[in-house]
Amino acid sequence: MKNYSLSSIDSFSLFNEFLEMAIQYSFTTIFVAAFPLAPLLALVNNLFEIRLDARKMLLLQRRPIPRKGKDIGIWVKILEAVGVLAVIGNGLVIAITSDFIPRLVYRYEYGPCANGHNAVDNCLMGYVNNSLSVFDTNDFDNSTRLKDNGSESVGFPVKYCRYRDYRTGDDYEYTRQFWHIFAARLGFLVLFENVVISIKYIAAWFVPDVPASVENQNLKQTYERLQKELQMTNGKIPDNQMHNRCRYQSTTV
Repeated sequence: MKNYSLSSIDSFSLFNEFLEMAIQYSFTTIFVAAFPLAPLLALVNNLFEIRLDARKMLLLQRRPIPRKGKDIGIWVKILEAVGVLAVIGNGLVIAITSDFIPRLVYRYEYGPCANGHNAVDNCLMGYVNNSLSVFDTNDFDNSTRLKDNGSESVGFPVKYCRYRDYRTGDDYEYTRQFWHIFAARLGFLVLFENVVISIKYIAAWFVPDVPASVENQNLKQTYERLQKELQMTNGKIPDNQMHNRCRYQSTTV
């Protein structure tokens, strides 16, 4: 009677548990490049979550009715889709929002070590200055132009400003270096996605959904069950076969 006084459950009681894990897995994998500490925090959270959920299921909820299930159902496809989105999202974060690609392009194409020259020890020397474009203050609109040309506000006349971009100094069009970086980012994104997704599918092929030990155990249990059934019916005719034989004899007579 104590079991009936606990919280009732139904076939959808585990939906929120699966949903919670799916959301956590999604945020952890899709934004891992932006916050690499997220998987560790998720692991610590799940260590506590396992014990709390076990206490909830054993002490606060009614005993569930066991049912056979081949796998976790549609959640498998959802997690697979999230894995593909995570690869695309992390590739975009690395390729577009970080300085990884612009540094590589400057190092091998525009820096002091370009074309195999090793004139200096630091191949990224001058990278910051190279990544800043020049804007002439005379090109400001009348509504945004400084009234004192900066002489009173900053103490000296401001003739130009520097900003983060790759543009020319006369017509402010994109430079050739910008298109080199843009092409390198696209190439890195395509290469990164194909390599990581290939590794994902190769790992999924090598690691089966059901371990071999579990499959062998299930086959062994099935073999033992069939062997017991054969021993029980050894030398005897089951009831349904005896009934069919008697009926056949009565019709022939």
